[in-house]
Amino acid sequence: MIILLNKPFNVLSQFRDGEGRDTLAKYIDIPNIYPAGRLDRDSEGLIVLTDDGKLQGKISHPKHKMEKCYWVQVEGIPNSDALQQLRDGVDIKGGRTAPATVKLIDTPSIWLRKPPIRERKNIPDSWIELRIREGKNRQIRRMSAAVGHPTLRLIRTSIGPWSIDGLKPGEWCRVNLGGDRL
Repeated sequence: MIILLNKPFNVLSQFRDGEGRDTLAKYIDIPNIYPAGRLDRDSEGLIVLTDDGKLQGKISHPKHKMEKCYWVQVEGIPNSDALQQLRDGVDIKGGRTAPATVKLIDTPSIWLRKPPIRERKNIPDSWIELRIREGKNRQIRRMSAAVGHPTLRLIRTSIGPWSIDGLKPGEWCRVNLGGDRL
């Protein structure tokens, strides 16, 4: 079984928490499924869950190099040099990142975040689409900061063949291995 969840902001990528914070259990009540990888509490978007341990490992382990796509709202407007640094790989805590695919994008048509991000009148923001095949701790946030554009909002839109297309925050669906919805 494969479940796709559009994880809302401020939700942990686990089913239990001793501190009373929101977890996946608030949105999914299916026994014996587990997240294949993690998404930080302050990030939003796609979480793939499965009851298949081998598939869970294939999705989450960096050695399989499954592509993950993120929409990243950053402070400022990255110039071509900053984008090229991301493409080449940057040094962050935990080592040098592998090359990424990156481009500036128009503001995506997405849901409002609750609470909204902070906005500064005298500092513009912009959106980039970033694709990676690894998953170091807080990697996207560290990458954008390394090139001088801190992350304001982070949404994972896809992992391999699966995406959050059509799923509102907190919604989920069943899919097959190829990504078709069931």
